[in-house]
Amino acid sequence: MWQVDYKLFFTILFLIIFGMIMISSVSVYSSFRVTSIQESKWFIEEAYNHFYVLRNISHVIISFVVLGVLVKIPYKFFEKYAKYFLMLSMVLLVVVLFAGENFNGARWWLSIPGIPFTIQPTEFLKFSLIVYLAYFFKKYHAHLHTFSQWFLPFAFLLWVVVLVVWLQPDFGTIMVVVPVSFMMFFIAGANVRYLLLLVWLWMMLVSGVYLSGDYDKETGKNLNNLGYITQRIDNFLDDKKEAIENKRINYQTEQALIAIGSWGFTGLWFGKSIQKFWYLPEVQGDFIFSVIVEELWFIGAFVLVSLYGYILYRGLWIARHVGDLFARYAAVGISCWIALQAFINIGVNLNIVPLTGITLPFISYGWSSLLSLTLGFALLLNISRYVDTEKYQKRSIRQRNMLYLKKYLWM
Repeated sequence: MWQVDYKLFFTILFLIIFGMIMISSVSVYSSFRVTSIQESKWFIEEAYNHFYVLRNISHVIISFVVLGVLVKIPYKFFEKYAKYFLMLSMVLLVVVLFAGENFNGARWWLSIPGIPFTIQPTEFLKFSLIVYLAYFFKKYHAHLHTFSQWFLPFAFLLWVVVLVVWLQPDFGTIMVVVPVSFMMFFIAGANVRYLLLLVWLWMMLVSGVYLSGDYDKETGKNLNNLGYITQRIDNFLDDKKEAIENKRINYQTEQALIAIGSWGFTGLWFGKSIQKFWYLPEVQGDFIFSVIVEELWFIGAFVLVSLYGYILYRGLWIARHVGDLFARYAAVGISCWIALQAFINIGVNLNIVPLTGITLPFISYGWSSLLSLTLGFALLLNISRYVDTEKYQKRSIRQRNMLYLKKYLWM
């Protein structure tokens, strides 16, 4: 057994520390606003501007404790209990439909006695589904080209997951878990025709949901459970000036674009954002990237995109150089999850992806998001301990020598 991949560890550690620093900058007004409400209800004596910073620090501490424990547990543990992880996530998703906290028509959050923070079950579904699919693809590796023994169970599982998440409703999670599942499906070496069939079915499903959704175009009120999806897609495609000025369509996205595009190459610099003063509500969450760009502009954007790209590269490198199939599929799923979620979030901020409500990994404020990503990070680090670097270095040297020899003989 070898050491963990320290390149990956320090990359994500930098993201977490950078996220803490940026939350301390962007959440000043939001913290004061929240604590002012608490003060008015006599919960606290005086409002303060570091509410989100303190909570984020506690989230990070808990996550690092979890990381320190899980990175020592062999990844075979996750393989052994993969079914139970997924079952627990599905149970929580069903429970939240009935006992979850309702916010703007969505039931995403669940309060559990003894835990001081609410949890978002869909965040943990991402991790548990990846672990289960890695287990499933390894177990049925010999049947990857069969329709009834492998493809139908996989398609049925994915359909059930999408259905339960849609009932929340949480379109952003679906935009992550479905492509990641397809990528793991492809890496496992399944029949490409089945993958094309899944893509076609997915396109039909999305089109059907969009056409089924209904909402009042004057007030923006959803008339059925799918109305919010149709509304978000319409808002994404609608650029009418009157709608934007009346703050009915893409208000958050418009404010994010103002933050990104108003301050030239260098930005306003750290702590000097204007949009964080409630022009862009809840900026410490889904739209933190826009304020990072507002303050640090090209430097901040380039560094973040580069780091997420490097995480994807490093995760795929680990997947390539580990021998066990479960470890390989899990490494692919986790690295694609982190990278895809990051680029969807950035795409929302740049108005090239419809509003989804998903966080920027390891940066945005959010207890459930950070903890679930830490679970994936811990498993990926654990898998990296089983990469035989000396073996693959020797193999790569031998491969290069063979290429040189072939080139010489050809000449």
